[in-house]
Amino acid sequence: MIIFKSIDKLNKELYGVKNIGFVPTMGALHKGHINLITKSKKLCTKTIVSIFVNPNQFNNKTDFIKYPRNINKDLKILKKTKVDYVLIPKYKQLYNSKKTKKFRIPKKYKVMCAKFRPGHFEGVLSVINEYLNKISLNYLFLGEKDFQQLFLIKNFVKNRFKTQVISCKTVRYKNKRPFSSRNNLLNKNELIIIDKISVLLKILKNKIQNNLNYKNNIDKIRMKLRTFKIKIEYFEIRNRTNLSKKYNKKNFKIFIAYYVNKVRIIDNF
Repeated sequence: MIIFKSIDKLNKELYGVKNIGFVPTMGALHKGHINLITKSKKLCTKTIVSIFVNPNQFNNKTDFIKYPRNINKDLKILKKTKVDYVLIPKYKQLYNSKKTKKFRIPKKYKVMCAKFRPGHFEGVLSVINEYLNKISLNYLFLGEKDFQQLFLIKNFVKNRFKTQVISCKTVRYKNKRPFSSRNNLLNKNELIIIDKISVLLKILKNKIQNNLNYKNNIDKIRMKLRTFKIKIEYFEIRNRTNLSKKYNKKNFKIFIAYYVNKVRIIDNF
């Protein structure tokens, strides 16, 4: 494992290498990230993992400050995965004020997280754009846990780059809550709440797939969610192929965002 803080030096190392996989992260690594790295190592000749907490995708400064950071722990995890390269860039290396482009999210996609976190996905797309412009990458590995982000990045990349986006299924703790860096900010009782909510959503998914009076079941789940000590930001069912509200039992996806003790949690089934 070779650690780079310079993109130029990384590119020199990559000269002549074909079939490169990239896993962008903000650190605070967990099993979800490890799954992405494993997939990349199987498919690619070389795998790069980046660690960069991107301030441009935080619409709340407090959230940015509180975001969990532990670079030494992350590097130990990465060493165990036997990843080839780790990139830890500085802000000025990625962003150049004269060249950095700003991107807009199409109005039809300004729903859910894009609605409640204005500027968030614009910041995500900007950093992905910088990575793909500065490093020649064949594959970009992203998790379905951040499904709306995955959807937007896929659409963004396919129109601009030759890089192929590979989506990987959400990794869950005991088939319940998704692994997330923000879980580090919660206590055991709060994690139990997240587990219970994930189980409810999984039950709802199964009932919709079986077409068992799913509209009635949605209302029941909504009522059940109100009994938990959470603040629901949104709870919606949408078409997974275009994020519209026109869906059927074959193309639907359940989305939720809520706060547990001021920590924002997202999930989907």
